[in-house]
Amino acid sequence: MTEVEGMEVARRYTSLVVCAGAGGMAQGLERAGFDPVLLLDNRNEACDTLRLNRPGWHILQTDLRDFDPIEQGTPDVDLLAAGLPRLRGSAAAARALDPENDFELVKATVWLTHAVRPRAILLDNVPDLAAADVYAELRSFVQAELEHLGYRLGWYVINAGDYGVAQDRKHGILVALQRPFFDRFAIPPITVPRRTVGEVLRASMRMGGWNRADEWAALANRPAPTLVGGSWDRGGADLGPTGTKRSWEQMGVDGGTIADAVPGIDFAWNPIGDRSERVRLTVSQAAILQGFPEEWHVAGRKTAMYRQIANAMPPPLAQALVS
Repeated sequence: MTEVEGMEVARRYTSLVVCAGAGGMAQGLERAGFDPVLLLDNRNEACDTLRLNRPGWHILQTDLRDFDPIEQGTPDVDLLAAGLPRLRGSAAAARALDPENDFELVKATVWLTHAVRPRAILLDNVPDLAAADVYAELRSFVQAELEHLGYRLGWYVINAGDYGVAQDRKHGILVALQRPFFDRFAIPPITVPRRTVGEVLRASMRMGGWNRADEWAALANRPAPTLVGGSWDRGGADLGPTGTKRSWEQMGVDGGTIADAVPGIDFAWNPIGDRSERVRLTVSQAAILQGFPEEWHVAGRKTAMYRQIANAMPPPLAQALVS
């Protein structure tokens, strides 16, 4: 804490956020006291989303692999945060792993650390990055490079559902701090019970006048499976692979598409009927499940909006990790 005119004021810190996406990580860090001096992403839609919500942020549209921090003045920051595109799960990676290409963005983040020398590093990806044997070589590379620069680090698998996010959503997290400070870091304690889909979406399901929202919410009495954004290169928006869709079906939800609007007053819901008789989630409801605030707006068409949201680090998780 610092003192201003006799009052204690929480100190603000600085961050550099790469692969910032829809701003889930940056927003959570902002809540915890980390103001970004620069955010970068290579997608038009993501940069438009960031500018729409935070016009005062410095946002650069570029690929991390092409980013030259020297040209940007090599900002002096407390935290380098990276919400990197998801690596493949261990089963898929074991079948067709191409280390030279698949590891590029993780390695680019490490090389960026050489130039920026932040006081701390936060990297988010799939849980297998932190634990699976197929990524052991990559973890060893990261550890050797960061320890050479004077950092200590840890790999963690953390479930966002333990921090107020209404999903069973595991993340692979790297935390590194300059050597004297690492012992101060601890995984944040779990302080809230798991939230359910029905609990967090009941109010939005009522917004179109649908009178069975409470009945639906009682059926949706568990956390959501992990929202999956899918590939940017093909297909439309849906809630995930086949097993995930089955989990949604048990909650009376059609996981095969994203709706334009919540159910209307005349919607005839039948949780054991065909797909047309199940509710469908909207992009706004996906954002609620990710812990985005209601006032956060996402740019682009529906599929691009959904992928930005589903691929994001939930803001409550980012906030918990650095608070």
